[in-house]
Formats: sequence, structure tokens, C-alpha cells
Amino acid sequence: MSVFDLRDWLAAAEERGEVDHINGADASMEIGAASQLNYRRARPRALLFDEIVGYPAGLRVLTGSTASPSLMGAGLGLGADLDDHDLVARLRGKPAQWLAAAPDFPAEEVSSGPVLQNVVRGASIDFTRLPCPVWHEQDGGPYIGTGCVVVTADPETGVPNLGAYRIQVHDGGRSVTINIEPGKHGMQNIRRWFEREGKAPVAASLGQHPVLLMVAGTEVPAGVSELNYAGAVLGQRVPVVRGADTGLPIPAESELAFEGWLYPDRTRLEGPFGEWTGYYSGGASQVLCADVTALYHRDDPINLGAPPGKPPHDYSYMRSVMKSAMATDGLTSAGLSGVAGAWCHEAGGGRSIVVVAIEQRYAGHSRQAGYLAAQHPVTAYMNRIVIVVDADINPRNLEEVMWAVATRCDPEIDLDVMRRSWGSRVDPLGLPGQVPYNSRMLIDACRPFERLADFPAVAECSAEALEQAAARWPELRS
Repeated sequence: MSVFDLRDWLAAAEERGEVDHINGADASMEIGAASQLNYRRARPRALLFDEIVGYPAGLRVLTGSTASPSLMGAGLGLGADLDDHDLVARLRGKPAQWLAAAPDFPAEEVSSGPVLQNVVRGASIDFTRLPCPVWHEQDGGPYIGTGCVVVTADPETGVPNLGAYRIQVHDGGRSVTINIEPGKHGMQNIRRWFEREGKAPVAASLGQHPVLLMVAGTEVPAGVSELNYAGAVLGQRVPVVRGADTGLPIPAESELAFEGWLYPDRTRLEGPFGEWTGYYSGGASQVLCADVTALYHRDDPINLGAPPGKPPHDYSYMRSVMKSAMATDGLTSAGLSGVAGAWCHEAGGGRSIVVVAIEQRYAGHSRQAGYLAAQHPVTAYMNRIVIVVDADINPRNLEEVMWAVATRCDPEIDLDVMRRSWGSRVDPLGLPGQVPYNSRMLIDACRPFERLADFPAVAECSAEALEQAAARWPELRS
């Protein structure tokens, strides 16, 4: 086995006491409700559902795999003894290092793997034989894929792409829809296949090591395979098997996977579904429906669930942490000086609220930071509010950030609006049939550059005085 086996990761989490076992839940709502309760705990755990009503014991669903710093840190190979501060500190600079190292870790093609223990074809394919949760009351149906990774490939270069796109079950379990946003790399690949061949190959893993979900859900640059990127993260090549029908790479240690074909005229009505914005904002629409030719699974497979919803949801913490690290690196690599940190807040789904802290070095520096953060490829999608603060403000602490907004921002001169930017059809402010642009507000909550020398001092004790008090009365730290 490689380091990419979900069961090894799960066993290690069990030893640390970070897995709760839930037996006897119904796939219709109870798995979703129990998971939602877990996300709102001070320290969420991984939940492993077994003995699901109506299914044989052993057919399991796992949620919460990235919902805490220790679970996420273990998934990224950064350590499992982490709190929020430690995880962020260890992630600094990592995305850029992983991107640079990705070419050194090409996926390793193997002849077989656990995912091929069971092969189902033709009329025998029935997704309803597996637990397919209905996550929220108003969902349009059961979803076999939420913590999944969908595999497409560039028809010209052959470079595979992994994306995290939801998968709904249709036609009594015989087919599935794959909901892919138009601007995503996966849809760009599919369109090129349609233009070239009239059909597009697709595959999906429905249960895999959390690192693959994490890289599939972040903005890895076009042309870089997320399989290679994941290999760089854990320092080992990802073992893959080639789909017998499509030739696409499928993680060899996946719990559950399928492959097949998409056609431009084959769709089903998909949704509605509780979105990462916290609303049923996407509605129901015609979505590409896969002609599934083969279903693969391990004995007693584990479906990895990661349903979105009102934050905090299954992957909102993970997205915030990953996007924040990538945003910090992205702004620095773009040449912006004085970057003290960036944070993509969980309240905005890790996308819609971005805070950047800088050490001001010249007039216009704060506005430059705001405009770059508003449109940088890492942070451009569904960005709505960018706040720039001085380096003495912790960008992760919204109370500090809003204090800076309240005391260092003059609305008359420190607010800007950018229009017709990259939005999404799941934007709750959007209207049906409307082109999914959005606008975004830039808030300059830095001290005016020309007043850095004489701006009023902050009324608080010095760091030295606080340390002395804490040393004398350590109980005051908690």
C-alpha cells in the first residue's frame, strides 16, 4: 500500500481518537443531520457511518475528513498534533513548493489495485445498491458524490485534471449527473472533447485519501495535474490504474470509482442542492449525465462524503486554510511586497471574504494589494469582499479586522467596487438566466499612508507586559 490509502489514514485517525462511529443511521437525512451537528462542534471529528438502514453492514459513509486542523494536517502529511495556528504556520510557502515539485511526482501507472476488487458492468450497474445520502431536506435527490474527485483530461496534451464536482443519482441508480461549473478546468476539457470527438471521457473516485479531495477542491494552475500535485504534497507518486474503457487514470487505492462517457445532448434535471454559499441558490437545471460503462469498488467500500451547506460545512475549514495559504503565496509570487498574511474566511465559504494584511511601504500599496487579491487566479472566483489591513491586525480574526474597518476606513475614500467579475450561478443574489457576473467591494482598512507617523497609537498593553502577566498568572491564558 502507498501513503494514499484512505483506510490507513482512517486507522491512524482512530488511534488518535478522532473518529466517531455512528451505526444505524438512515441515508435519507440522518447522515446529513448528524454530520451537520458534527461540523458545529468546537473540535469536529471524522464520522464513520455503518449499518446504514437498508444496506448491508460494511457499506460505509465517511464525513468530516478535513474538518479540524489535526485531521487536515494528517491528510497533508504536515502532522496530526496541530491547532489552527500550527497548521497555518506549516502551510506557509507549501503550495508554491508543491507546485514547483509536481513535475517530479508523475502519477505511477500500476497494473492493478484494491479498487479493482469488484468490477460491475452493463445492466448490473446500480448506484442505489450503495449508500447515497440525501444530505438536506430540499435536495433534489440522493448524491453518491460529494467528497469525490472527477477525472477529465486535455484531449491534446493528455494532462489529467481532478475536480471536486457533485454527483447525483438518476434513473433508479443506472446513471449519474456530474455538475461542473462552466469556468472550471474539467468543463474546459469536456468542451474540447465535444468539439473534437462529439463525446468526452470521464471518471470519478467516490472514496479516496483526503489529500486528493483537498487538491481537487483548490485552484491548481491549468496544465498541472492534481495527481502530480498530490504526489508532491505527500512525497510519493500516486498509484493509478487506467480505466479499461476511457483510459483515464483512476486512483488505484480508491474505495469506489466509475468511468464512462459524456455527450453534449445527454442531460438530466439535476438539483436543487444545498450549496457552499449556504443557500439553495443553484436551483435545478439540465446537467450532463454520464453513460457509466464500469463501476469499480473495494470490498466493503467507504463513500467519502463532503456535503456543502451553510458554513461551517464539511470542507469549509479545509477550503479556508488551503485557499489562505495559496492566496498568501500567490500575492507574494505576484511581486506584492510586505505581505504579512492573507485569510479566506470560512463565513464566506473560503471564497467570498478575503482579508490581506500588509506592511505599508509606499503610497497606494494598500490599494494595490486589494486589487490584486480581488482578481488573482487563486481568489478571483466568487470573491465578494476584499479587506486590506495593516500588519498589526490578525487577518484570521474577524473581530480585529472589523475593528480596523471601523477605525481606519473612511467610506468616502476607502471603498471601491469592481464590476462584472467572475461570479457563479450558485450566487444567491443571481437571477435565473442572468449571466453570472458579480461585483466585489474593496475595503482599505489600513492607516492612511501619509499618517503612519502620527496616527493615534493603539490603546493596549505591550507584548512584553502581556507575557510578564501571563507568566505570573498562567491560568489567564485559557
